[in-house]
Amino acid sequence: MEDMIDDIREDNFKSAQLYESLKDDSEKSLYPDCTRFMRLSAILKLFNIKARNGWTDRSFTEFFELLHEMLPEGNILPTRHYEAKKILCPMGMEYQKIHVCPNDYILYRKEFETLTKCPRCRVSRFKVKDDDVDEDNMKKGPPAKVLWYLPIIPRFKRLFANVNDAKNLVWHANGRKRDGLLRHAADSPQWKKIDTLYPQFGSDPRNLRLGLVADGMNPYGNLSTKHSLWLFLLIIYNLPHWLSMKRKYMMLSIMISGPKQPGNDINVYLTPLIEDLRLLWDEGVEVFDAHGNDNFNVRALLFCIINDFPAYGNLSGYSVKGHYACPICEENTSYHQLKHGRKTCYIGHRKFLRRNHPYRRLKKAFNGFQKDKIAPPPLTGEEVYERVCQVNVTFGKILKKPIMKNIWKKNSIFFQLPYWAKLDVRHCIDVMHVEKNVCDSIIGTLLNIKGKTKDDVNSRKDLVEMGLRLELQPQAYGKRTYLPPACHTLSKVEKKSFCACLREMKVPQGYSSNIKSLVSMEDLKLVGLKSHDCHVLMQQLLPVGIRGILPMNVRQVITHLCIFFNSICQKVIEPNTLNDLENEVVIILCQLEMYFPPSFFDIMVHLIVHRVREIKICGLVFLRWMYPVERYMKILKGYVKNTYRPEASIIERYIAEEAI
Repeated sequence: MEDMIDDIREDNFKSAQLYESLKDDSEKSLYPDCTRFMRLSAILKLFNIKARNGWTDRSFTEFFELLHEMLPEGNILPTRHYEAKKILCPMGMEYQKIHVCPNDYILYRKEFETLTKCPRCRVSRFKVKDDDVDEDNMKKGPPAKVLWYLPIIPRFKRLFANVNDAKNLVWHANGRKRDGLLRHAADSPQWKKIDTLYPQFGSDPRNLRLGLVADGMNPYGNLSTKHSLWLFLLIIYNLPHWLSMKRKYMMLSIMISGPKQPGNDINVYLTPLIEDLRLLWDEGVEVFDAHGNDNFNVRALLFCIINDFPAYGNLSGYSVKGHYACPICEENTSYHQLKHGRKTCYIGHRKFLRRNHPYRRLKKAFNGFQKDKIAPPPLTGEEVYERVCQVNVTFGKILKKPIMKNIWKKNSIFFQLPYWAKLDVRHCIDVMHVEKNVCDSIIGTLLNIKGKTKDDVNSRKDLVEMGLRLELQPQAYGKRTYLPPACHTLSKVEKKSFCACLREMKVPQGYSSNIKSLVSMEDLKLVGLKSHDCHVLMQQLLPVGIRGILPMNVRQVITHLCIFFNSICQKVIEPNTLNDLENEVVIILCQLEMYFPPSFFDIMVHLIVHRVREIKICGLVFLRWMYPVERYMKILKGYVKNTYRPEASIIERYIAEEAI
């Protein structure tokens, strides 16, 4: 306890009075003649129980009152949750509330700190009532928009001050198994490339490599509301692979609240984090290493960013909509504009095959012509940087100027980091969202679920328009339209067989949600599928469900797709098998083009072809997916006890748990 208090004093104590108060509480016995518990240690243990079991503040106060009466006379245990929290407050890390321009032009900090109006849009910094015309009253109101920033440097210092954590932070250099297999992020080529380009950084294993996760959530759960929170969490890849994605080591750094998501103006909100990351790279910060028992200059590098596909566009500056939606293929994306479906499909995966592959000679099975084009290699980080440098930015707001066929919207703020352009993969495509979207498309098409199927009247008309599978063209009978059954169409009996198979399936506790509750035998469809449900379906259950109810060729290609997802999600991968896996997924997509309509191939299906490339460069998928993040988001939602102040509820609870 004494060592912990000394570490806290060295890190962030600005008031000697607070330190003395904390020191005094750590030496006072809980009651006369008590030798086992001091006042501070008892409160810490009680708060640990509260955090583990999710007690409300009100129930905790009632527990304090009862416990105070049960203890001997003269005990100094607080009687209210508020009093106990005040005792622990000095142990919590700091956070900053930064006012933001309502139109997302500036943060009111540094040179803008004293302003009451945005210099760009002239909108008030504070909330203004309709009947309030007095400027003095405007200055006294609450801020119109707030950014919550939790500085990362004090938290890194606290991490190194713990002996066990400091030891784990060098596990990748001292405890990692080195047998040529991909087991940890340190086995990836991108990690090794950083060590080669920056030998001074790579020479000290205590220097941190970080992952940044961006995700949004509705703090009110299932209640309908326009309010949203946008969170940024840091992941530390120095840790053992079984700890990197654990809740304890996910570090909340930024929280943005407002009626809408920040969108393309996200650069403004990321400024404080980028400044700290730049400081940690250029100069470093002196920290005490409790494991090595010495002071050293820690530096940090942002290894990659993990997010869903819409956030990919906001953070990278690339337009993920339209004909060139694929950020890896860019202007070489193969697309076809569907006339009747009124959307873009991404077909033409034959260009990823070798030049003499037999699929290249097929015409009728694909889009009616032979494919001679070879897919060019993806752009390097330097080439991407040259393109985004053409984007003009003023006051952090994007000028609407067409650049590179409108596929680059802005210059990403992450390019302010000197090493960012050297990385081959900067923004990782989250496999969780890809897998869920592909699963929804397959299930919706097989069961012909209204609104989710990719095989409707417009899809058949598009087939006729492209001259493909003319035998499937819709046939009009008076006011009704008949769609001839395709190779993937299930009869009513087959649908019942598929749904009954899933409904009767029993799995171990914790393996997945109750599959039976997801199956509707009346409507013959699956309802309420969550991300993890789709993961289990694609990895294990779907091949079992379709066994014997589809033609052999269609059944095999869906099964091979499920096997592919299972293969890339392994926790140990042989690098020599990745080339074969990359060729196999291209063949799978080509076979899907033969059997499924063009409308099936949205951008999420196309992104499957680039999954193996990211594994080759950045390492294992399970260190870069968002399943642990989604579970953590649910925990953060549970922190909201005051629905009028959801952001403050989350931050205060997070700070308290961090201290505990």
